[in-house]
Amino acid sequence: MSKVYHFEIFGLREDKYDWLDQHSIENVKWNKLEPKSEFYLFIPQDAKLQSEYMKFEKITDIFPVNSVGIVTARDALTIGWTEDEIWNRVRNFARLEKELARETYQLGKDARDWKVELAQNDLKESGLDKKNLTEILYRPFDLRYTYYTGKSRGFHCMPRDDVMQHLMKKNIALCVGRQSAVIGSDNYDIVFISENIVDLNLFRRGGELVFPLYIYAAKNSKSIGNYSQLMLFEPEVKYKSKKPNIIPELFAKLKENFKRKITPEEIFYYIYAVLYSATYRKKYAEFLKIDFPRVPFTKNYKLFIRLEKLGKQLADLHLLKSKELENTFSKFQGKGKNKVEKPKFEEGKVWINKEQYFDGIKEEVWEYQIGGYQVCAKWLKDRKGRTLTLDEIKTYCKIATALSKTIETQKEIDKYFDNIEKTAC
Repeated sequence: MSKVYHFEIFGLREDKYDWLDQHSIENVKWNKLEPKSEFYLFIPQDAKLQSEYMKFEKITDIFPVNSVGIVTARDALTIGWTEDEIWNRVRNFARLEKELARETYQLGKDARDWKVELAQNDLKESGLDKKNLTEILYRPFDLRYTYYTGKSRGFHCMPRDDVMQHLMKKNIALCVGRQSAVIGSDNYDIVFISENIVDLNLFRRGGELVFPLYIYAAKNSKSIGNYSQLMLFEPEVKYKSKKPNIIPELFAKLKENFKRKITPEEIFYYIYAVLYSATYRKKYAEFLKIDFPRVPFTKNYKLFIRLEKLGKQLADLHLLKSKELENTFSKFQGKGKNKVEKPKFEEGKVWINKEQYFDGIKEEVWEYQIGGYQVCAKWLKDRKGRTLTLDEIKTYCKIATALSKTIETQKEIDKYFDNIEKTAC
């Protein structure tokens, strides 16, 4: 069997040249590697830690039905700030002559999978019905509106209907990125939650997979479609129009350990808590860089439920539904036109122009990142030149408060992480 050896040095270019002048393949102190499945990496890794980590449940195995987010191909056309805006746009776009529509909405040349004519035909065939108007999670904490038909190569280039149709009904989804898409990134922060369909570029770091908690009966059908693996869920539990998108084996394992049934929601929120643990992210950083995360499940029921409740707290914060957000600590100050010009942070204030600002925002909140985006800065920068509505001002205050509470909750989760590992099943 072939042997693999490794050596590396860091520093200035001149220092590396000097080192090369003094060394050859014969006098380097090589480190022997033993690349392991499934990636067989030619870099040093902590074999013991890797062995421990690989025993955990992989997120893509836990939720078998998943896909990347929606590819619109033309965000400026398909994404709007309000329902009325997108409704008026689709009606106008559908009725215009093809080339006039292209010019009016500055759509450029047709692409292989998105063409003006196909997009117009899709809208007309849908009947231009308001029931197709829906919110879309565009970026973290940034809900916008679109018109969703579910047809590929239509108004949306790739609507990912196999998954997104399940988010057109009451549901929640875990959105998880794969950090290997970003070279040199050490901070794993590509996890979020959604109750709506999701854009492909939710995260800056190479997109995301969307894992709905429930799978609804297929359109025009009383069955759940082709997801036969989900039919094995505990037979005594009756689900009429939907099934949990969680492998039956996990329910069985947890039931055996806890001596009681566990709900899909409890599993979902437990996972959300674990993935937001700073200790987890730091300890397994080298593995999180190369693949989707794996989740350790505790055998301790009380610990499981404690983490589940913390995960639910996080989820409510990130959906801006938490009661903790009824009284936000940040307030909007100053007189002006509420127009976002050049957002900047100074001494606890986030200025949107020379006269107006949000106060009471800590530096750690301003700098907090999700999916590679500095959330408080990104949300405002995407609205540069826009006059904020009263609802948008309230939303920003809620976002700042939610991030502050997220930091607190993450610290609480970390208090339990060592016990999760000690009691992992």
